[in-house]
Amino acid sequence: VQLQASGGGLVQPGGSLRLSCAASISIFSIVAMGWYRQGPGKQRELVATMGGGSTNYADSVKGRFTISRDNAKNLLYLQMNSLKPEDTAVYYCRVRVGVRQEIYWGQGTQVTVSS
Repeated sequence: VQLQASGGGLVQPGGSLRLSCAASISIFSIVAMGWYRQGPGKQRELVATMGGGSTNYADSVKGRFTISRDNAKNLLYLQMNSLKPEDTAVYYCRVRVGVRQEIYWGQGTQVTVSS
């Protein structure tokens, strides 16, 4: 299973970005998906997850970020609005696949929020 994350870049505070994660397998094999991030000098943290019919967000991004999926295109998304400098991080997509819920990570995409 390969995951290819994209969509990162440099954006001003208050701006928006949409991250994408392309999966090499049918998205229907994915039982849960999530976006995580690792800021400078920080541990990797959960940003948003989707699975089992529910979505969950870190308190720091609630109301600003939205996780979604496009089943036809095998794509996972993270829409990020009202970005803040503290959102600066490398963002990773992660999926759990199949009955064994094997975990796979994408390679990460850099998001920098700065004026």
